[in-house]
Amino acid sequence: MSLYGTMRTGVSGMNAQSNRLSTVAENIANANTTGYKRASTEFSSMILPSGNGSYNSGGVQTEVRYSISQQGATTFTTSASDLAIDGGGFFIVEGANGQEYLTRAGSFVPDSQGNLVNAAGFTLMGYEYEAGVDPTVVVNGFDGLTRVNLASDGLIAAGSTKGSMGANLPSGAANGDVSTTSLVVYDSQGNTRILDFNYTKTDDNEWTLNIVDRVSNEPLTVPPATLVFDAAGALTTAATVTLDGSLISPIDGTGAVLNDITIDFSKTTQLGYAFSADGGDIDGNAPSKVAGYQIDSDGIVYVKYENGELDPRYRIALANVQSPDKLKPESGNVYSQGVDSGVIITGFAGSGDFGEILSGALESSNVDIAEELTAMIESQRNYTANSKVFQTGSELLEVLVNLKR
Repeated sequence: MSLYGTMRTGVSGMNAQSNRLSTVAENIANANTTGYKRASTEFSSMILPSGNGSYNSGGVQTEVRYSISQQGATTFTTSASDLAIDGGGFFIVEGANGQEYLTRAGSFVPDSQGNLVNAAGFTLMGYEYEAGVDPTVVVNGFDGLTRVNLASDGLIAAGSTKGSMGANLPSGAANGDVSTTSLVVYDSQGNTRILDFNYTKTDDNEWTLNIVDRVSNEPLTVPPATLVFDAAGALTTAATVTLDGSLISPIDGTGAVLNDITIDFSKTTQLGYAFSADGGDIDGNAPSKVAGYQIDSDGIVYVKYENGELDPRYRIALANVQSPDKLKPESGNVYSQGVDSGVIITGFAGSGDFGEILSGALESSNVDIAEELTAMIESQRNYTANSKVFQTGSELLEVLVNLKR
């Protein structure tokens, strides 16, 4: 059996080196594939039992290992939708079959429907954004995820609902003196309305505030608000006033309404200084077109309008497992949960073990071409050496057969 065993061992060695050459070929072919993780062939010996006076040669077996946890170099691009993860975690993407996968390939671009899709055709997934609320982290599941869609909404406007106005009222003013400032607000169709804030001194440390629409001269504070200050000039009455938008008429021909607006006056003072206002602040906006989008390091996707406003729409979800190198590779440079990879845990960039998201960047392949060429030469020489073992065993077996002749 020793000659047959020698030939069998030689074949085992050639098969093992063929597997190694296969991984080398795959690595070199994907040296420029975004987010590709290097494959390597690990060898282990196979020992067969031997008796006294004889030896049964064993062989070698191989296992393919993927360096999924090894991060590739970061290259920067000019596209805001190109994404890379600086640290742990994977993007969650959806395939054409509706199944979710993990990937580090973040070369996303909007498709014809506005969905962010990478070069392999997988769609980026995330959660719809809600201010001040983090979606529930899901263990071993992808519940609640939706496609990240950046389809243009055309023109958009928002009516004002809250704002602030700070001012200093001169403590030396005489009763009946009036100081005025103004604030631009937006109705439900984005039309601008100018509101005048008229402060009238009525007594020591006491003023009334009457807010009127400049065009119609209709008041929004009925009765006028009363502002009372202490001896140090600090406001002691309520720091907010709600304006009743229904008290003023809509702009002719528009049908637009003015929302009720809550104004914060907490920064109002009465000191021995001339009247001065801080300019105020208001939410809402005039009609504006979508001009683009941007993604921050926390994975929040904003739609950007021509007026500079940013509207948060989605939060990109990340996922990870306990043993990333045990994930199961699939076509398209994506991974699915493996038997030994551990459960999938979703989360968000910058939290826990998840890295930050880099916009305008891509993660390169972690393949080292010089290392692969060295492995190719080694495999070629080892394959040739194993073939010599097989050839020698075959020649010796032929000699043995010819002894009968």
